[in-house]
Amino acid sequence: MAGHESVKSIVTDPAIDIVLTAMVGFAGLEPTINAIKAGKDIALANKETLVVAGELITALAKQHNVKLLPVDSEHSAIFQCLAGEELNPIEKIIITASGGPFRGKTAEFLADVTRNEALKHPNWVMGAKITIDSASLMNKGLEVIEARWLFDLRLDQIDVVIHPQSIIHSMVQFQDGSIKAQMGLPDMKLPIQYALTYPNRVPNQFKRFDFMAYPNLSFEKPDIQTFRNLQLAYTALNKGGNAPCIINAANEIAVAGFLNNELGFLAMSDVIETCMQQMPYIANPVLDDYLNTDKETRILAQKLVNQMPKALTYLT
Repeated sequence: MAGHESVKSIVTDPAIDIVLTAMVGFAGLEPTINAIKAGKDIALANKETLVVAGELITALAKQHNVKLLPVDSEHSAIFQCLAGEELNPIEKIIITASGGPFRGKTAEFLADVTRNEALKHPNWVMGAKITIDSASLMNKGLEVIEARWLFDLRLDQIDVVIHPQSIIHSMVQFQDGSIKAQMGLPDMKLPIQYALTYPNRVPNQFKRFDFMAYPNLSFEKPDIQTFRNLQLAYTALNKGGNAPCIINAANEIAVAGFLNNELGFLAMSDVIETCMQQMPYIANPVLDDYLNTDKETRILAQKLVNQMPKALTYLT
């Protein structure tokens, strides 16, 4: 509790204009709420805040006249593409995904993959949790839910496309069919800088993109039959209420189980789906409902992890 109060005192400091929320997972929700209520603009790197409580957070931001500035590369790309387009309605957005280390692999292959194999992302260097989410496509599912709230979109306005090179970070299609894409090397420094210096573009010495180094950019349809987490996220977003909170909590426990060799890669989806089926649904949750849903889902998810056949422990 002392730690939570310490964070609260920091984000409400009157000398602070903008708060970068980069805590991992559900833990970022309450500090972000405190910062919004203190009138601080939010540079949002913690996607789970909007996944869990998007309606609550966006309403609070409007109430306190606070900007939500996306830091995720995909949402930063969309945000940048929308600059100057305030009067032009969005037809749809296209969120790109690298496909992770297991792009194109079958369920049979995925049944035996190890944590070390899953942690070898081809393009990005990230923390363990988000790297596993990328490998399972849950990260893309969470980004779909985040985008719905950041940009006030319907479910049918959000597409996902696999783009293995990670050069196009996302795209916006307008009502005339024109598409804007934001491009650059896979490096988080630029979206972080853009959020912290918005609306200015500040000179830097970051490495520049060279078209000759990437002569071919390719795109594929995501395999939601094999990588079921993306479909589960779409289902949760379509259901609304506390359903996204349920999948987020279940996923955090499932990923921890996989990283601890307690759960197989594909079994993570089984845990998440079972939690979605068994947890009570709340159509119009308030903050206490989100907190209780998170707590109770974690208990159920851990019980399911404990009941699953233990994953094999590999040396490599």
